[in-house]
Amino acid sequence: MTSQHDPMNLIISGVGGQGNILISRLIGRVLANKGYFVTIGETFGAAQRGGGVFSSLRISEVKYHGPLVPDGQGHVILGLEPLETLRTLQSYGNPDVVTVTNFQPVYPVGVLAKRLTYPDLEELKGAIEGLSRSSRFLKATDMAMELGAPIVANIIMLGALLGTDEIPINLEEAEEEVRSSFPSSKVELNLTALKRGFNGI
Repeated sequence: MTSQHDPMNLIISGVGGQGNILISRLIGRVLANKGYFVTIGETFGAAQRGGGVFSSLRISEVKYHGPLVPDGQGHVILGLEPLETLRTLQSYGNPDVVTVTNFQPVYPVGVLAKRLTYPDLEELKGAIEGLSRSSRFLKATDMAMELGAPIVANIIMLGALLGTDEIPINLEEAEEEVRSSFPSSKVELNLTALKRGFNGI
């Protein structure tokens, strides 16, 4: 683990339907199998598709920690939606935080109905960069569409997270978890998505 923090606080933020919880469970299983102590907490902004979803993983080599990340103590933020990345940074960011963001918005109903305005994307990117020690952006939704399966955008983002080397999981370990977690008919698709995210292509 490149982080010197124990526990290391990983936060995964997105909106309902993006597969946030699946990623947190995959990560948690790999780490638990490696002997880490992992606590997962989940918060739902709305009990429906499209509401904010937030998962926190507290990863330690020595003991279990409570599931709630203290304010200002996020170490890595994986954002499945750019505005959700910024919202998470506002609560849990600090000068040392690393962010990985799917830079494709999911517009809430208010924006689609033209009652609300979504922030300018370049301004949003600049704000995320300004609040992060290191930031990585990729258009995971488009990448998933190229694979013919928008549902695998979350696995692409998992690969991108692994590519930062900020959490103690390598690509081969994640691939093994994918093989054991998905039906055989879906394994190759998810392995391809994982590698594309890892390589950023």
